[in-house]
Amino acid sequence: MENEVLNIATQDVTAAHFSFMSLFWQADWVVKTVIVILLVCSVVCWAIIVQKYVSFARLRFSAYTFENRFWSGESIPDLVKEIDEQPRNSLETILIRCFDEWQRSKSEVERGGGERVLGRIASLARSAIDQESQNNARYLSLLASFGSACPFIGLFGTVWGIMNSFSAIAISKQTSLAVVAPGIAEALFATALGLIAAIPATLAYNKFLGDIERKNQSDEQFATEVLAIFSRQLGNTRI
Repeated sequence: MENEVLNIATQDVTAAHFSFMSLFWQADWVVKTVIVILLVCSVVCWAIIVQKYVSFARLRFSAYTFENRFWSGESIPDLVKEIDEQPRNSLETILIRCFDEWQRSKSEVERGGGERVLGRIASLARSAIDQESQNNARYLSLLASFGSACPFIGLFGTVWGIMNSFSAIAISKQTSLAVVAPGIAEALFATALGLIAAIPATLAYNKFLGDIERKNQSDEQFATEVLAIFSRQLGNTRI
């Protein structure tokens, strides 16, 4: 009979105190603030993840399409004219900057200054790659911050909640499940939210960082190939 009463009491405590909303509303203002902060961090984190995923997918498709056209034999002036000063990816930006510098420096090439022109073209290509890398890395620092800070924010909420639980035990002078469990659950709920926000942020940060590194390597290879094309034209300004 006593076991049945205990089971019923336990079920009542579970139903009344252990839903997400109940854990939030019965927490004190410090734990509530921690929970709200972690929820906001999680929403921002997923917004960045979705935006970056879509952005990288578009860039990869655009770059793949352009590179196939570039090596299909279409002339560089025709490609540049079609781009019309609105590059859709870093490869188009590299080609436009290199071609524009080559066109402006034709007279210098004819006077024997081809090496200087090639040096400027290489610098422009490097600048385009760096600028594209910075654009792609935008908001990644937020993901890194969420990945490192959210577990500690959740841990703070956990410690605060456990302190309140011990205070409730001392005041009531009871150690029954009904007194101890809700406060411990509130405390652990904050840690769980911290991990929920931090784990996707850390995984996404590492993935996008790898994507940026691979894209930079691809851009550098393309810039080297473009520079080689211009270097073969030192004796002829026509491409």
